[in-house]
Amino acid sequence: MLVGRAVERASVERVLAEALDGRCGSLVVRGEAGIGKTALLDHAAAAADGMRVLRVVGIESEAELPFAGLQLMLARFADRFDALPGRQGQALRTAFGASTLPGGPPAVGAAVLTLLSDLAEEQPLVCLVDDAHWFDRSSIDALLFAVRRLHTDPVAMIIAARDGDRPFPAAGLDSIALQRLGQPDSTRLLASVRTLPREAAERVLAESEGNPLAILELAASDRADRPSAPVTPLPASGRLEEHFRLQVRALPENAQRALLLAAADHTSELQAFSAAAASLGLAAADLESAEQERLVRVTSDSVEFRHPLIRSAVYQDAPFAQRVAAHEALADSFSDPRFADRRAWHLAAAAGGTDDLAAAELERAALRAVGRGGPASAARALERAAQLSNDRADRARRLVGAARATYDAGGLDHAAELAAAGGTLTRQPSEQAEAAWIRAQVAYERVSPAEASALSLAAAVPILSTDPDRAVSILAEATWCARDAADPVLLGRCAEQLQSINGGLAEALIGFTDLLLGNIKPAVASMRTLLPAALELDARLDRLTAGYMAVLIGEDTLALKLLESHVAALRLDGALGWLPYAQEPLALAQLVTGRLQDGEATVTEAIELATDLGQDLQVVVLTSISAWLAAVRGDASAGAQADLVLADTRQHRMSAALVTWALALVDLMAGQPADALDRLERVCDGPSGRDVAVRAIPDHVEAAVRAGETDRAQRYLPALIEWATESGNPAAQALVLRCEALLSEGPQAQQAFEAALRLEGCGPYDRARTSLAYGEWLRRNRRRTAARAQLAEALGTFERIAAYGWERRVRTELTALGDTAPEPVAGLGGVSQLTPQELQVVRRAAQGMSNREIAAELFLSPRTVGHHLYKAYPKLGVSRRSQLAGLTP
Repeated sequence: MLVGRAVERASVERVLAEALDGRCGSLVVRGEAGIGKTALLDHAAAAADGMRVLRVVGIESEAELPFAGLQLMLARFADRFDALPGRQGQALRTAFGASTLPGGPPAVGAAVLTLLSDLAEEQPLVCLVDDAHWFDRSSIDALLFAVRRLHTDPVAMIIAARDGDRPFPAAGLDSIALQRLGQPDSTRLLASVRTLPREAAERVLAESEGNPLAILELAASDRADRPSAPVTPLPASGRLEEHFRLQVRALPENAQRALLLAAADHTSELQAFSAAAASLGLAAADLESAEQERLVRVTSDSVEFRHPLIRSAVYQDAPFAQRVAAHEALADSFSDPRFADRRAWHLAAAAGGTDDLAAAELERAALRAVGRGGPASAARALERAAQLSNDRADRARRLVGAARATYDAGGLDHAAELAAAGGTLTRQPSEQAEAAWIRAQVAYERVSPAEASALSLAAAVPILSTDPDRAVSILAEATWCARDAADPVLLGRCAEQLQSINGGLAEALIGFTDLLLGNIKPAVASMRTLLPAALELDARLDRLTAGYMAVLIGEDTLALKLLESHVAALRLDGALGWLPYAQEPLALAQLVTGRLQDGEATVTEAIELATDLGQDLQVVVLTSISAWLAAVRGDASAGAQADLVLADTRQHRMSAALVTWALALVDLMAGQPADALDRLERVCDGPSGRDVAVRAIPDHVEAAVRAGETDRAQRYLPALIEWATESGNPAAQALVLRCEALLSEGPQAQQAFEAALRLEGCGPYDRARTSLAYGEWLRRNRRRTAARAQLAEALGTFERIAAYGWERRVRTELTALGDTAPEPVAGLGGVSQLTPQELQVVRRAAQGMSNREIAAELFLSPRTVGHHLYKAYPKLGVSRRSQLAGLTP
C-alpha cells in the first residue's frame, strides 16, 4: 500500500504518460533503504497499461563485473543483436563476454539506444531499474547515454537508487527524493498492516521514524505487542538490520551458516549455493527455517533474500572466520572458466591480508574487463589486487594500472591518487612515466593545460632514450597542452625535448612549436612532412594531429578530407570518447573555410556528446567555437557562451582567444571598431595569434582602419603575410590582399580588392567579407552602381551561409545608397533555417541513407531521425525524401 506518496505517484505517472505520447521520459527515485522506492516501481509496473515492462534489480556481488547490470536487463534479447546496425551488435556481444572484439561503454550505449528504440517501436516500453546503485559503472554509463538520447521514442525509464556511500550519478535526468512519512501517513500505513495496542503502536511509530519498511517489519514482528523498554533511537536502516539480525540469531546454527553462504554471493543461483554448501557440510534444506521466517525464498534455481537489508544483516553479523570460509567455498564452486571473475572476487574477499594468488586472479579479471570495455571494473580489480600483493613491484604495477583504468572510467581525482601512490612505489621508468602522464591528464581537467604540460614534460624525461615511441606520445600531449595554455616557455621546453627524437610525429610537433613561437617558415615545412601519408596513419592521435596541422598551415581542402575521414572512422568504430576531440578541429576547419552551418552542426553534436561523456573541459573548448559561430550568426547567445569560457578557471587560453575574437566580431558588426581593436590586440598577440586566430588579423586591420588608428593596423600584418606566403593558401593570400586594400587609397585599393575576389579557393564567408568591405569603399568613393553590386553579393552570401550577423552592416550601406535591401535568396535559403541536427540528418538522407543508418552514425534512434526529417521538410519546401537530393550544398 502506497501511503502519502501522491506527488511521487504523479511524477511516475507523468513519465509513463510521456512515453505513451511518444516522448522518452525518465525519472530517478532516490532515498534511504526501506523508504519505498521499490513500492513506487511496483506502482509504475501496475500503471504501465499497454506497455512492455523490463524490470531489473542491481546485484551487489556483481557491482564490480563489467556490464553485469546490462546483462540482467538485456540478455533476453540477444537474438536481436545481429540486427543492430554497424558494429553495435558486436559491441553488445563483447560487453556480454560473447566476443573478444573491441567494445567500450560509449559504443555499448549506442547499441542499447538502438535496441531500446527497436523494442519501443513494437510496443511502448517502460524500464524499471531497482537498486541501481549496485549496477556496475560500465552498465550505468551505457544506460544513461542511451536514455539521454531517446528523445522521441515511447520509452519510460524509472530508476531507483539508494542514498549512501555508492552514489548513482544521473546528471540531466529528473530526480525525486523520497522523504520519510509524516505521523498521519505512518499511522495509516501501520493500521493497514495490523491493529496494535496503543502503547505498542506508538513504539513502532517512534522507532520507525517514518520509514515505511521499518513500520511494516516492526508491525509484523511477534515482539511488536510485547511491553518492553524503549530502545535507543537508531537510523532506520540500523534498526531494520538489528531487527533482521534478531530473527537470524533465533535460527538453528546450520540455518545461519547456510544464510551466510547465500549472503556472501547473492548471485541467486541455487547450483552455486549447493556446490559451496556441500563443501561446508550444508545443504539447501538448511534454509527451511529461514524460509518459514520469510527471510529468503528458495526456488528451483535460486536463493533470494526478501530484502537487501536482510542480506546485509546476515553478512555483517557473522564472525570473520565464517565469512572467510563462505568465500573460500564459493571460490571453489566457481571453477568453471566462465565464472573466473566471480572466483577472483571471492578469493579476494577471503583474504585476511596479502594473498598473491587472489591478486593474480584479480589482475587477470581486470584484463578481461578491459577487453570487454569495462574500465571501472578493471580499476577496482587492479586496486584490490595491489592491496593483496606481497611484492613491491607487483603492487606498484597494479596501482599504476588501476590509475589508468580509473582515469579511463572517468574517476579523475582517484586516478591521480592511485598514480601518485604507484609512481612513488615503482622503480621502473616506464611505470613512473605512465603514472606521471596520468597525473598530467588529470591536471588538464582539474587544474590547467599549463600544469598538464609541465607534468607531461617531466613524465617524458625518464624514457626519452629507452622508449622513444611512448615518449613522443607523452610529448605530443605536453605540446598540445602548451598550445592550449598559449605558453611560449612551455612550447620551447617541448621543442627542446622533441629534438632528441628523430623524424615522424616528433618533427611535425617541433614545427608546431615553431609556428606558435613565430618561426613560420621552418614550421610550415616541418608540419607538412606529416601530411602525405596522413590518411594511412593508424594511431588516432596521429591522424587527429595531422588533420589539425593541415588547418594551421592553410591546407584547407586536405584538412577537411582528413578530419571528415577521421570522424567517419570513429563513428564506424563506435569510438564515441574520441569523437568530441576529433570534431573540434573539424569544426575549426569548417569555420575557416566558411562552411558555417556544417561547423555549427559539428560543434553542437560534439558539445552534446562531450557533456554526456563527462568531458567537462572539452565542453568549454567546444563552446568557444560555438560562441564564434553564434557571433557570426548574429545570435545573442554568443555573449553568454563567451562568458562561460572566460570564467573557466583552468585558463584554456586558446579558447579564451577564440571567444575574444567572437566578441570583437560583434563589436565590428555593431559599428564599435575601437572596442573590437582592443579585443583583437589580445587575440593576435603571442601564440594564440599564430594558431587558427592568425585569420583574425584582417579583422584587426579593419578595426584599426575604421577606428582611425592605421599605425596599429601594421602590428600583426607581417605575420599574416609570411603565413600566407609559406602556406601558399589562396584564401590566406586573399586575406592579405583585403588588408592591403583596407590600408590603401585610390586605384591601389581597388586593384587589391578585385585581386582578392578573383582568387579561387577562398571560402564564401571570407569572400563575402571582402565584398562587404569593397562595397563600403565603393560607396565612399561614390561609385554607387558598383557598390550596390558588391553589397548585394555580400548580402546574398551571408544569407545563404547563415552569417546573419553581418546583414546589419550591409543593409546600412544599402540604405545609405537609397536602396531597399533585396529579399532573402530563394531556393537554397531554406537550408539556413534547419537546426544543426536537422542539417546533419537531411544531408545523410539526401545521400540515400535510411533512417536506421543515419541513426547509427549520429547516435540517435531511428524514430528521432524521422522526427527531424518531419520538421525539416516544411523548412525546405519539400514533401518527399526523394526531393532532398541536391538541396543541401
